[in-house]
Amino acid sequence: MKKKKNIILENIHLQSAGAKGVAVGKTDEGKTIFVSGAVPGDIANVRVKKNKSNYCEAEALEITKYSDDRVQPRCLHFGTCGGCKWQNLSYAKQLEFKQNEVVNNIMRIGGVQDFEIQPILEAEEQYLYRNKMEFSFSNARWLTQDEVNSEEDFGDKNALGFHIPGMWSKILDLKECHLQEEPSNTIRLAVKKYAIENNLDFFDVRNQDGFLRSLMLRQNSKGEWMVFFQLYREEKENREKLFQFILSQFPQVTTLLYAINPKANDSIYDLDIINYFGDGFLMEEMDGLKFKIGAKSFFQTNYQQALNLYRKTLEFADLQGNEVVYDLYTGTGTIAQYIARNAQQVIGIEAVQEAIDAATEHAKLNGLENCNFFCGDMKDIFTDDFLANHPKADVLVTDPPRDGMHPKVVEQILKLAPEKIVYVSCNSATQARDIALMNNQYKLVKILPVDMFPQTHHVENIALLVRK
Repeated sequence: MKKKKNIILENIHLQSAGAKGVAVGKTDEGKTIFVSGAVPGDIANVRVKKNKSNYCEAEALEITKYSDDRVQPRCLHFGTCGGCKWQNLSYAKQLEFKQNEVVNNIMRIGGVQDFEIQPILEAEEQYLYRNKMEFSFSNARWLTQDEVNSEEDFGDKNALGFHIPGMWSKILDLKECHLQEEPSNTIRLAVKKYAIENNLDFFDVRNQDGFLRSLMLRQNSKGEWMVFFQLYREEKENREKLFQFILSQFPQVTTLLYAINPKANDSIYDLDIINYFGDGFLMEEMDGLKFKIGAKSFFQTNYQQALNLYRKTLEFADLQGNEVVYDLYTGTGTIAQYIARNAQQVIGIEAVQEAIDAATEHAKLNGLENCNFFCGDMKDIFTDDFLANHPKADVLVTDPPRDGMHPKVVEQILKLAPEKIVYVSCNSATQARDIALMNNQYKLVKILPVDMFPQTHHVENIALLVRK
């Protein structure tokens, strides 16, 4: 079999950022090159991993000149951990590249040139902004190449941290994380120390065995905390002693939950959640609306930016109080309820029954009698029959997953023909694709990118479309 040629390119000047945060430059021949392990502004020697006719993908081997936009990463795990890949890039540049990505996608994929571009809504907090973190236990922590080469016996191989990107069975043992405020680090480190001192088994990913499997920490804006454990098997005495230890050390913990999970995956949605202490949920409030958050609840992980996102979505909708609004992919009905206080009626549709149950419960909790929620796969429920049996929408809000909307859903929106569409997206490429499908009937008026996840390449975008 012919061996692939090892192509090294020298002194590649990386000038911008591309999808998923890679740095982008040009080869001497003018071919676009996407480089991982570098930031825009770097000059680097790179190894080509994939060589296509019109572009190539590469990894940085050596930075020969560092970008002026580089900053010192805050976290000691930077470069090993899979998150926060832009910690070494100034926040001003992160915002610039995120804004450019959204605008370029809308223009290039969406085929729209004439629209208002509002400056990206930056986050006040660039660290410690997450209200939910999940950590995995492992009895075989990931070893650095230096540790492997040393052939030393490192004794304790237990880890409590994150999966190494591309190596699901390897867990990075976290010494620190700057994404969630204290006592997140303190709780995680205390749990690990207690478990080792009391000989509790950390999960064996390869052999699917062990006691401690995963740890979730959630908080609300009032400083109340939820601790949730996944255990592979029940060990009643060990479990109760561990839980009592946590409750005695951390008065901020207002509810403690667990589930026994002997499955091959960590998904919790088909597990029975057992409440050991407290109410079993946290209450969150956003501009007077109350939301009940359990272990399985979907809730935006950046509270402050979620609040800003919902306020801006409502502002884009510009409701007068007499409109019927459809909210597609409503989730637990957060946006629907923001809108309901300013609308005549809101109809929310979502595929997950538990989310719909939560949305219904929240509407009741908030005294909103003008919300109706329906469960089903969007392309199957949002049909001609549905439209025939429900009031016509004046405004439609849609917040689909990363893949965007199914073509059948776009087709139904065009049949429904609301006056306005407010499209919230976590993937401006698929959003732009969907906007292009609606170009004949709808004009894109304005967009507002929102930075929900500082230190990463991810960016949300709100778009307003009006019927031509």
